Amino acid sequence: MATTPTAERPRERLVARGVASLTDAELVAVVLGTGTSGASSLDVAHTLLEHCGGLAGIVKLAPGELASMRGVGCGKAARLAAGAEIARRALAAELARGDAMTSPDAVRAYLKLALVPETVEVFVGLFLDSQHRLIAADELARGTLAQTSVYPREVVKTALARNAAAVIFAHNHPSGVAEPSRADEILTQSLKSALALVDVRTLDHLVVAGARVTSFAERGLL
Repeated sequence: MATTPTAERPRERLVARGVASLTDAELVAVVLGTGTSGASSLDVAHTLLEHCGGLAGIVKLAPGELASMRGVGCGKAARLAAGAEIARRALAAELARGDAMTSPDAVRAYLKLALVPETVEVFVGLFLDSQHRLIAADELARGTLAQTSVYPREVVKTALARNAAAVIFAHNHPSGVAEPSRADEILTQSLKSALALVDVRTLDHLVVAGARVTSFAERGLL
């Protein structure tokens, strides 16, 4: 069996050239660490990505589902799940330290990690202080493949409980279409009006669908 030169192995290339130089499969291989009988970690990574439909598909799977796949097992599944959670928490910490409105890429990256794995519509609120730093990211409603029910009264209660000065809403479209629906627009205006009564500003509403994120604010829908 041919052996990959040390300098071309994913872990060694990461150290020599930086993590951004690795392909998706190489990144997964580094997390896996080892392969299995007759297959290297890179072989297992390629199979895993093909089976799951890419990195987003891997993130969607529960550790138990990952563990059942050939060449993965409990330990490697735990490392994959932990890696995704580390990324989510790191982005949340970044938003808690600085102005979320001046870090749109961090906001979008956080929401993609949080929402893309979901197979039903999930509506979340990023509650911010007066400096637009993240106080909390709360799931406000969970629905079906095509819709979810959000109640302005409950959202206002959550905003007050968090002592928020502003909020960014977001929800996913499992269909993969990032265009806001008319129902999304009506809901956003209802939430904005209800929150304005208690001096909480609605800064944006983001629709997440795969790699695409659509901003209500950028569309002039707020």
